[in-house]
Amino acid sequence: MLEVRDLRSAYGRIEVLKGVGFEIRAGEVVALVGSNGAGKTTLLRAISGVQPITSGKITFLGRRIERAPPHWRVQWGIAQSPEGRQVFGPLSVEDNLRLGAFVRRDGEIDADRDRIFTMFPVLAEKRYLAAGGLSGGQQQMLAIGRALMARPKLLLLDEPSLGLSPILVDQILDAIASLKQAGITVLLVEQNASAALAIADRGYVLETGRIVHAGEGAALLADPSIKAAYLGVD
Repeated sequence: MLEVRDLRSAYGRIEVLKGVGFEIRAGEVVALVGSNGAGKTTLLRAISGVQPITSGKITFLGRRIERAPPHWRVQWGIAQSPEGRQVFGPLSVEDNLRLGAFVRRDGEIDADRDRIFTMFPVLAEKRYLAAGGLSGGQQQMLAIGRALMARPKLLLLDEPSLGLSPILVDQILDAIASLKQAGITVLLVEQNASAALAIADRGYVLETGRIVHAGEGAALLADPSIKAAYLGVD
């Protein structure tokens, strides 16, 4: 579904992605783990088109997209739930969800909104309230729901459990598992590397802008060197 080859990106003179290459197959949950500053968020932003690249190729469903604007990528099937949620605070929960469908012109937007409400019932309860008044966990659910309203084939999730309580983390991870069952391919960046690799089909480890390890999620989770370096386990 997605193929990234020799991708490079920089902030000014500081190169953050240094020739990244990886692939994602349809229907997979793929975890991207690594320490802070490794370039994980930059990589997601480059795939979704909001971070310029200096060189490399991004191919999505057979189409080269690295020079396409972000809204085209959304139309073609890529949506991102960004780090820090970034909901539209003054707008209602329902309006935030509808903004997620801004590129769509079909008649099933209301039905998709109702599916989001079924997935996250608390959003239905607060549908007319301002998104800025939601708790952190509720805003995260809203950010994921807003991305799903674009009907993505590939969903990019950036730190969905950041700052959440353990109970809410479990709810978010359960939701990700249900997305896989629904046939949505997921690229997951997650500070909780153990939890991410536990639900992932495959994983990649990013270190200072380069992929340094790759393998099945369970295999990476059991690798002693990965445990020591990224999972906080000796």
